[in-house]
Amino acid sequence: MQPNYRRTLAACYLGFITQAIAANFAPLLFLTFHRDYGIPLGQIALISGVFFFTQLLVDFLCARFVDRIGYRASVIAAEVASGLGLAGLAFLPDLLPDPFAGILCCVVVYAIGSGLTEVLVSPIVEACPFEHKESVMSLLHSFYCWGSVGTVALTTLFFAVFGVGAWRVMACLWALVPLANIANFAVCPIEHLVEEGEGMTIRQLAGTPLFWLLALLMVCAGASELAMAQWASAFTESALQVTKTAGDLAGPCLFAVLMGLSRVFYGKFGEKINLTTFMMGSALLCVACYLLAALAAAPLLGLIGCAVCGFSVGIMWPGTISVSAHALPRGGTALFALLALFGDLGGSLGPALVGGVSQLTGDNLHLGLLSGVIFPAVLLLACALLKKRLRPSP
Repeated sequence: MQPNYRRTLAACYLGFITQAIAANFAPLLFLTFHRDYGIPLGQIALISGVFFFTQLLVDFLCARFVDRIGYRASVIAAEVASGLGLAGLAFLPDLLPDPFAGILCCVVVYAIGSGLTEVLVSPIVEACPFEHKESVMSLLHSFYCWGSVGTVALTTLFFAVFGVGAWRVMACLWALVPLANIANFAVCPIEHLVEEGEGMTIRQLAGTPLFWLLALLMVCAGASELAMAQWASAFTESALQVTKTAGDLAGPCLFAVLMGLSRVFYGKFGEKINLTTFMMGSALLCVACYLLAALAAAPLLGLIGCAVCGFSVGIMWPGTISVSAHALPRGGTALFALLALFGDLGGSLGPALVGGVSQLTGDNLHLGLLSGVIFPAVLLLACALLKKRLRPSP
């Protein structure tokens, strides 16, 4: 019997949806945690920081240990951790003397699952014998976008019907997604990118100049995406003077939808388009979107810039992964783990720069977003350098 790699692909789709749930569900409950448990907002802000720091730590550790443990055991552990962490939100804060400690414990557990998923899913798909892997990778990463939109939309709908007080039930319902996906990863065929012992080590990658160019691409990809995504809601509310619900739908949700559409577009037509050229065009569009959002006098134009930015950043993360796999075929797990680490690092630096510049300029979010244009601009230059060094991508 031929291996059913379509089941592998379906499992990886659900893996990225799980990662989106982990990243987006708790932020929807920040004010609920503040109201129900009396947790100060300053402490609430630590939840996102703990989540992303844990992911960064897992990214680094994966580069050293995943090959020893094995892909299948590691990715099943990712689903178990994600499911237990999400379900734990419904119980642990009420069981511990300090509810905030209970929340952080759950965040750390599902962040471990999220970090493992981020590192493992891309190389698992890359190792499958699919044609036009750049297109397959782009379509794969679109499921994070659809997971983000679905998490926000379905959670909002659930709260509208049953009330926010039923958030513990929703946490358990979301936990069923990764727990059910364990069955897929337990039986689906999983290949390896390189034979055991033949993959490059962290030291070898660090000594390769091309790796650092690819790392720069990932930093800029993560920063370009998250700088706008994290501030889209606040920017939309301040620019259009709308309610938070409308701001979330017009800002982050529309951003995520267009980002997903960009990845689906390349997934469908990618075999006809040079990947590096498409990334350069996307980076140029991203520069224009940041400038439009930051400098447009009309609020509607600012909203358009914010939303279309989602389309422009869609290919950057999966595209860099595909280019890296093509450029360093012996990179193995260490390469994918370090790329995830640098992408998450960029995802932390981008929003921090926008927020810092906004604060220094008297809470001027327009100038904050203007500072974010440096990331797609550097990515454009890095893509141009990469195109000179590599033969044309398939």
